[in-house]
Amino acid sequence: MHRSSRDEEFSAFVRAHRVDLLRSACLLTAGDVHLAEDLVQTALSRLYVAWPRVRRTGGQSGYVWRTMVNAHVDETRRPRWRRERSVPDPPDRPAAASADHAQETVDGQAVRAALAELAPRMRAVVVLRHWLDLSIEETAEILGCSHGTVKSQSAKAVARLRGLLGDQNPVAGLTREEVHG
Repeated sequence: MHRSSRDEEFSAFVRAHRVDLLRSACLLTAGDVHLAEDLVQTALSRLYVAWPRVRRTGGQSGYVWRTMVNAHVDETRRPRWRRERSVPDPPDRPAAASADHAQETVDGQAVRAALAELAPRMRAVVVLRHWLDLSIEETAEILGCSHGTVKSQSAKAVARLRGLLGDQNPVAGLTREEVHG
């Protein structure tokens, strides 16, 4: 493959998928935007290196997701003293919502906080299965585990999220913008 065509194809892939990857990575990191950006950058740089091989198989999305999940798991395994702690600027105060609208929305911050309580692999299963709507088989392939592991991790994670969120239903009416903030 000629270098310029490789760069053009890769650039087109990044333009088409980067925003969705970043939004999903924000869920994977439970709202840590800085870590999410690092994960996406790591995954895309590794994809670029492997582009000729991955492009032939047509598995660019799966490759980048697997790389991102593995990088996240590796990052969470590091001792805390090695990791940088990003502290975002204080959030702007949202405008008061009307009574009708307040009942319809889900608190994205509560969902991100609940996701942060999950183990990294469990969080990855939730994001891949319920956010990206991947099949059990696709999720198992990305995570490098069995179908049964995906099913059990998903069931445990959803039960844990229900317990953490109480009356809030994180699925009904939840948009990507509400979760991403």
